[in-house]
Amino acid sequence: QVQLVESGGGLVQAGGSLRLSCAASGRTVSSYVMGWFRQAPGKEREFVTSIDWSGGRLRYADSVKGRFTISRDNAKNTLYLQMNSLKPEDTAVYYCAARTIMAINFGYWGQGTQVTVSS
Repeated sequence: QVQLVESGGGLVQAGGSLRLSCAASGRTVSSYVMGWFRQAPGKEREFVTSIDWSGGRLRYADSVKGRFTISRDNAKNTLYLQMNSLKPEDTAVYYCAARTIMAINFGYWGQGTQVTVSS
């Protein structure tokens, strides 16, 4: 089993930055695909970004391209999300997720961390 715990959320003004972290435990996730999703009030959870085991194959939602950067430190079993130029529409609960290489869907989820961007 893999446990994921997010941190780093908070309240920030539009144009500001935040860095989210996701600490994995239970087993090493160095071979897992990791990702970030978010869910805004009244909306469905949506994909934000993902990264493969080597740190390559980065994918981003169009809405965050050029502003968000995903990275991972396999030695620390930790995933990061650097968020710059934040907008009020980025306000959401952000979830860390993981899946094995062979899995189609992300099967491991964190509890989420709130990000609120004020205008």
